[in-house]
Amino acid sequence: MSRRVVVALLGPVTWSPPGIDPARWRTALAEDVVDLFATLNEVETAVAVTAPDRWLADAVVWPGTGVYEVPEPTPNAVFAAVAAGYDQVAVVAADAPDVPGLTLGKLLRPLTTRPVAVAPVEGGGAGLLGVAARLPVPAWLPELDLDTTEPAEVRRSAPSPGDVAVTAGWRRMRGPADLAALDPAVEGWEATRALLSGRPV
Repeated sequence: MSRRVVVALLGPVTWSPPGIDPARWRTALAEDVVDLFATLNEVETAVAVTAPDRWLADAVVWPGTGVYEVPEPTPNAVFAAVAAGYDQVAVVAADAPDVPGLTLGKLLRPLTTRPVAVAPVEGGGAGLLGVAARLPVPAWLPELDLDTTEPAEVRRSAPSPGDVAVTAGWRRMRGPADLAALDPAVEGWEATRALLSGRPV
């Protein structure tokens, strides 16, 4: 059975709701994504963070969760950091507090037949929710940025567009419209929910 790891990339968060401290907002988002990871089956989980943001990893990880310090907050840096010991790795943005576990599972599923899979951001705007790859990562994989890279860019870099699966997407919290799309009836995203409601987190 393949050894798989899903990594939350605790990269910069460029937007926060008015009146909410950006550091607290970033922490709540990351905490919800890490809490979701704890419910995933048949995968190991970890977070990746640059050295100056190690405080964020320490604030949100569960005991035993792997923490990778990377030189830059990019999927490529994460792939390089976790290459030893795994067959497949998925890197997911840590600003999607209500992402369903099923969506993350769909990101990994194509790796049985394709070397790379990408999940787009829903709701407008450039970027990816996440990217998954079989290890070792293909030499043709370009430098990726979860905030700006589009699925079509990755497919153009591949020897054949079919080498890159485009899976189900999900929204990231990058503006008021994304915030408005949070569904209070959906379970999860407890830290973000508490912060938005004014309760201490």
